[in-house]
Amino acid sequence: MSTATIAKPQAKQPGKRRRMSLPVLLLIIAGVLVLTSIVRLISGADGITSTGQMSTALRLAVPIGLAGLGGLWAERAGVVNIGLEGMMVLGTWFGAWAGYQWGPWTGVAFGIIGGALGGILHAIATVTFKVNHIVSGVALNILALGTTRYLSKFTFEDAPQGSSKQSPPIESLGTFDIPGLSSWLETLNGKHWFLVSDIAGLVGGLVTNLSPLTVVAVALVPATWWVLWRTSFGLRLRSCGENPVAAESLGVNVYKYKYIAVIVSGGFAGLGGAFLSIVASNVYLDGQTAGRGYIGLAAMIFGNWMPGGLALGAGLFGYTDSLNLRGGTTNVHALILLLAILLVFGAAYLAWQKKYVSAVVTLVISALMFLWYTSVDEVPRQVVSAAPYLVTLLVLSLSAQRLRMPKADGLPYYKGQGK
Repeated sequence: MSTATIAKPQAKQPGKRRRMSLPVLLLIIAGVLVLTSIVRLISGADGITSTGQMSTALRLAVPIGLAGLGGLWAERAGVVNIGLEGMMVLGTWFGAWAGYQWGPWTGVAFGIIGGALGGILHAIATVTFKVNHIVSGVALNILALGTTRYLSKFTFEDAPQGSSKQSPPIESLGTFDIPGLSSWLETLNGKHWFLVSDIAGLVGGLVTNLSPLTVVAVALVPATWWVLWRTSFGLRLRSCGENPVAAESLGVNVYKYKYIAVIVSGGFAGLGGAFLSIVASNVYLDGQTAGRGYIGLAAMIFGNWMPGGLALGAGLFGYTDSLNLRGGTTNVHALILLLAILLVFGAAYLAWQKKYVSAVVTLVISALMFLWYTSVDEVPRQVVSAAPYLVTLLVLSLSAQRLRMPKADGLPYYKGQGK
């Protein structure tokens, strides 16, 4: 190859988008923090960045993030896992069933096993029998829901303080604070200073009232990144989701890696379910997952099939979910103003991109949001309850243009194609 050929710049691929760099992402996060602090001062809704609000948001983000990690493992190997909801359901039941009898940590282990069993079923259907991944996932969700309801009648109904729809109470794993740091940050947050108190509330929520299982769940995010992007095992697994034919031609057992990925996926979702029944509420309840498996899948898509972006998405959805528990109507009212301001910046960006029609539509929506904010003092309770699902739809619609899923995700693969 000649020097001229090497030096020749590659033509830009049409439609290809640059990945957002870390400095740009950090700058955006800093800007949102500043705007949030301004909105807090204007609206007087100090709860939107309180330590308690952030601590609750973290606790609610954990099961969503674990479900999202499960989806990440499966889809990076080329298997669409819409069955995360069913795997979480199995995790809640198995975790509670073992937890109230033999202790919470045993319940955590059984929750992982329960989710992994769902993963095995999904892998058999999609990898071995080539069932459509969406059909298999939906069927698994229905099967898990029906199975756990049936089993609850025979296991929990006659147990002390149990019923056909609720397990007996499970012993707590306990919580802890970071000595000195937690109390100092909470005091600083209570000063309600511009930006400083907001950052103190954000960080304080990450070090206050922590469950040991929360620490484990947070640690699984960088652990997943390291395994999938820094090891030969991860490279082989991701190659199965990008180009399984090429992977098999290089000696990779595609079936084996798909099975491993989907079983691990189920284990993560089951752990998220066990967190709900053991940490979040200390009992199993019928319908406890409340669609968190689907929201976890949305968090994974929002994160562009990357662990870091997934964690941000889970945090966002966990925060909106926490509004149901802490000052929801007042805090959501303040967040409407924040959203209106963010939409103004979004309209300016679209205008800079010469997308004038989209910019005008965005600006009109911003004006309507601001009018809504000024015309009421509190939003209806129904809006607060729907906030997590509305945010899910809004985020997915706004981020759809920059997504890039694994190339072979959801496609059937037959052994021997690479030979």
